[in-house]
Amino acid sequence: MEKKKPASRIWEIDFLRGLAIVLMVGYHLLYDLGDFVGIKKFLGFSTDLSSPAWLIAQNFFAGLFVVLSGISSTFSRNNFRRFVKFAVVALLITAVTYLFDPASAILFGIIHCLAVSVLIYALAFQRTRPTTRAAWGAVVLSGAFFMPALRKLLAVKTNWLIPFGLFSPSFASLDYFPLIPWFGIFLIGTALGEWIYAQPKSLLHRRFPDNPINWCGRHSLLIYLIHQPLILAILYLLGYISF
Repeated sequence: MEKKKPASRIWEIDFLRGLAIVLMVGYHLLYDLGDFVGIKKFLGFSTDLSSPAWLIAQNFFAGLFVVLSGISSTFSRNNFRRFVKFAVVALLITAVTYLFDPASAILFGIIHCLAVSVLIYALAFQRTRPTTRAAWGAVVLSGAFFMPALRKLLAVKTNWLIPFGLFSPSFASLDYFPLIPWFGIFLIGTALGEWIYAQPKSLLHRRFPDNPINWCGRHSLLIYLIHQPLILAILYLLGYISF
């Protein structure tokens, strides 16, 4: 399959990715304010993130981020280099969160999931048809419905299988995105990239101005890496938390 070579960035991809990362940062800010500071509401939003509405919201903007990463993989000239970039950031996240809270360190968060997803895509799916990727994506996605029963049946006592959604009863993490179902969502994103952007250019016929959301979309990985330490540092300087 011939690899697409986009001449310039696609405006709506940057915008949607920027929107997803801004929503993620806002979600984590509410979590920090509720969990570490004890604030019940912030700017009218509840910091109780266990409600069904918040769970739906979290999965929506996380899913948007993963789908867009899948779409972007179809544009990449070198997905192995993308894998290395994601993997380095993932290892940094694990190291920092382990120092902060060893019991809840992020061992397989969204960036870890994206790193592995990009690698599997580059090795096994990059030259397949979009329909094949979409079909496999649907299979992986549907596997999530069987995971609770499978975990109960297998009675897993190790955490070595956490990338696949299998973990011990004692497992806890500040961020967890197993390959089942998220790799399925990523694969569907790669199929959409081939279908929607057969010609690698914006679908919008007028030129929109650059804006902060698009800037965030272009630097989403950096923002994801630094936003939590930055939020905690600000809360510390304001005297709300102590280490």
